[in-house]
Amino acid sequence: MIIFPAIDIRGGKCVRLYQGKYDKETVYDSDPVAIAKKWQKSGAEYLHIVDLDGALTGELVNKNSIKKIVEAVDIPVQVGGGIRTLERAKQILDLNVERIIVGTSAIKKDGFVEELVGVLGEKVVVSIDAKDGYVCVDGWTNSSDVRAVDFARKLEETGVKTIVYTDISKDGTMIGPNFSQLKNLKDNVNINIIASGGIGSKVHIEKLKKMELYGAITGKALYEGKFSLEEL
Repeated sequence: MIIFPAIDIRGGKCVRLYQGKYDKETVYDSDPVAIAKKWQKSGAEYLHIVDLDGALTGELVNKNSIKKIVEAVDIPVQVGGGIRTLERAKQILDLNVERIIVGTSAIKKDGFVEELVGVLGEKVVVSIDAKDGYVCVDGWTNSSDVRAVDFARKLEETGVKTIVYTDISKDGTMIGPNFSQLKNLKDNVNINIIASGGIGSKVHIEKLKKMELYGAITGKALYEGKFSLEEL
């Protein structure tokens, strides 16, 4: 299982939000590039970057920070946040990013995922951000009437190879991921699943590994020293 350290960028700084709420922000470092280098040195195989400003506005706000991170490390980087057109996806991939992650637009724009997969193939990852089993959109601020598991099935049929599943109510809480929903997904689709949201201990990571998930994203617990990348 790949451990993805999360680097969430807002206003050029490395931050974490609590349950995706923009008014509950903790700034961990003013230099995301230094953090990226630190995680690589600690053994990270892959980095997970989110442009939080982009997620809210749909604009490529933190392009320079992302570019500098990719140039500073030798490991692959996947980037999400505000990718709502094929052109924007290409702009980010042109920074030598390995994969792009789409969320809101995958639900709201009919045919968008098909268009992306048709052009970019396995470089497309879809983020399923859910609350009570239903997909949320617009930087997690609104719920849809689409069930997460149904959406995952549809994505698999479209040709998507990797999804990130985040339980919003767990995100930033460190009380543990939504294991039951992750198991439900694992039982219903045959694609790579990256667990995200709520990881707070080594025990949580070990449990996810036993579920044979493809990856796990960890942010707050890593920044607050609940475990080290080296030991994982």
